[in-house]
Amino acid sequence: MDFLEELNPKQREAVQAECGPVLVLAGPGSGKTRVLTYRVAYLVRARDVAPWHIVAVTFTNKAAREMRERLASSGDGDSRRPRLLSDRQVEGLTVGTFHATCARILRRESNSLPGRDNNFVIYDTNDQLALVRQAVRELNLDEKKTKPSAILNAISKCKNDLIGPDAFRANSYFEEIVARVYLKYQQLLQTNNAFDFDDLIMVTVELLRSRRDLLIAYQQRFRHVLVDEFQDTNLAQYELVKLIAGSEPSLFAVADEDQSIYSWRGADYRNVLRFRKDYPQHCLILLEQNYRSTATILEAAKHVIRRNADRVDKDLFTRRGAGARIRVVEMYDERAEAQFVVDEIIRLQASDGHPAGSCAVMYRTNAQSRALEEEFIARGMPYRLVRGTRFYERKEIRDALAYLRLVNNPHDSVSLARIINVPPRGIGAQTLADLERWAFKLGVSTYDALLKLEAKSRGERLPLPGPFSGRARNALLRFEELLTHLIAERSRVALPELFDLILVTSGYRDYVRDGSVEGQERWDNLMELRGVTTEFAALEPAEALPAFLERVALVADVDGLNDSDSGPALLTLHAAKGLEFPTVFIVGMDEDILPHIRSTDSREALEEERRLCYVGMTRAKDRLYLLHTRQRTALGQGGASVPSRFLKDIPPELIEGRATSRRQRADDREIPRNQTGRADVRVSWQTRIPATSVKPESVRTAAFKAGDTVVHAKFGEGIVVASHLTADDEEIEVAFPKQGVKRLSATIAPLQRVNRP
Repeated sequence: MDFLEELNPKQREAVQAECGPVLVLAGPGSGKTRVLTYRVAYLVRARDVAPWHIVAVTFTNKAAREMRERLASSGDGDSRRPRLLSDRQVEGLTVGTFHATCARILRRESNSLPGRDNNFVIYDTNDQLALVRQAVRELNLDEKKTKPSAILNAISKCKNDLIGPDAFRANSYFEEIVARVYLKYQQLLQTNNAFDFDDLIMVTVELLRSRRDLLIAYQQRFRHVLVDEFQDTNLAQYELVKLIAGSEPSLFAVADEDQSIYSWRGADYRNVLRFRKDYPQHCLILLEQNYRSTATILEAAKHVIRRNADRVDKDLFTRRGAGARIRVVEMYDERAEAQFVVDEIIRLQASDGHPAGSCAVMYRTNAQSRALEEEFIARGMPYRLVRGTRFYERKEIRDALAYLRLVNNPHDSVSLARIINVPPRGIGAQTLADLERWAFKLGVSTYDALLKLEAKSRGERLPLPGPFSGRARNALLRFEELLTHLIAERSRVALPELFDLILVTSGYRDYVRDGSVEGQERWDNLMELRGVTTEFAALEPAEALPAFLERVALVADVDGLNDSDSGPALLTLHAAKGLEFPTVFIVGMDEDILPHIRSTDSREALEEERRLCYVGMTRAKDRLYLLHTRQRTALGQGGASVPSRFLKDIPPELIEGRATSRRQRADDREIPRNQTGRADVRVSWQTRIPATSVKPESVRTAAFKAGDTVVHAKFGEGIVVASHLTADDEEIEVAFPKQGVKRLSATIAPLQRVNRP
């Protein structure tokens, strides 16, 4: 067994453990995937277990594919070493996700499933939503009052907890609706010879519970059960594992309860506790040697996670040495935070030859990427979004901007076509095509055609009658009324209030906030965009909207700046699991951001936020930056920030020495260089300036406004795109023809106004 020599003593102990219930609790970067892979090879090669008696369950198809590839190689990637298993041995294994494994079982046993045959289809999320909508219609329920996505989430949770429609008990009006739809939904699935993803596991559990002969057959077939990422299993998956493993299990589970961050998907870290309770004879092995991070990063992460209850403490260690101390940096706001990140990446490139692609910037919510993306674009630095979509390319952002563009210029036919039926208002593709053809024949814009349709409804005669039925005409007239109302309000209310008015009166707010986790995230993104509108609140309403749209257009048009493999990675903390980077920046280390505001009233939710922070910290190999701000715009509102409680858990000796950069005035100093009061850098949370020292902005007047033509001694003539009052300064964004958009301090930069339109 010379291949075992590649393992450290604890890894070898886990791989060679006696067959029975074995729980391997593995810290981040400790090689848990390697242990699981080598355990499979060990069973086949040392214990003479036939490959078809082994089932290894993973959580993603990618993980299953990688396990097969490792088993078919030398394990450590060295082509000179013998392979772990032969092709025939690998082919005989059952390696796959929970869902794929259950789908194979159900197809094989389809004759035992009433109303199904082995040609059943598996519905994805879009299919499921369509079926819920059909159930709602057939039950004569109001889809506007009972959001299909919220109902589907509730049904999914029931299935994850193995609660069928007959066993579901409603305790509220919403749950009464769910109960009715759930029953109809399951009937429709059966009629369509279909399963959804949750069914694959729940129905398999029900089948094995009801057919003891099948249960015994699968227990004899799968005599050795191995489960990866055990902390991410839900109750249905745990019950499935218990059933197949049997009363005398050879069950090998690899887990790290400290990295359980997917409760919103049904994951329950308490399954680790259930394992220990249900199998008191289990063998517990801790993998504590970390191969990724420096000792300083590990020590800081350990202090953050140790405040969580119901966990096995792992004393992580590394042989990589202490490494650099952690930098805890306070910035003025999220824009200065983004400036610091880009500046530091550039500095690391210049001083250490540190490739930009080795850096990762992590954040709690997708909405936080907006300020970062804008700064990377303004500075011309390529970046790559990991498992995400650029902020200004997200559907909800493009929809909101289309509404704003249309209110600013109702003749914008592209924006009108985008949102005329978003949210759905009975204007289908055919009606829109008829409207556009009619407008073309009349020789007017699509909006003017709507106005003529409205005039016709008042009895005015038109040279060409509109080709619309009564229902389509009424829907178009309602949209025209909405748009005309918003256009009238454009010049009367401040931009943030106009933004709110559009979301409410158009129905888009309720359309987005559908009760799902994804819906709340989309709403958070919209509130992030609203935060941008507040920077134009001081302008006259007639000037604010055009200035805002110009600013957004300059940022959203990235001028060929595409995702680059060599650029820094931008990603959420949820997307960071399983990844590693030499340098990690975690931004938004503020209360109500991390931990998130929706988690602070629940101990379990707060503990998951702590695990999320722990996951982010342990992605770093060499350098870790934790950034927070003095004030931050969140959910569309600005306000003073409080440093995250997680920062206080880190011992001071692990943090780079306290230091404050003082304001340095010069003839010309750009804010992105972090040398002014606004970009004041304070290392360590203890040095935070009290919010009471911030002067209210309402008593001051901006010296510059969007549209001003100004001259700069170095950059030449430019146009003011936006002006933003800070605590004791005025920050101006100026578009220069050759230099691009520059962010300048009014009290420092030598600007002279040429004229004010």
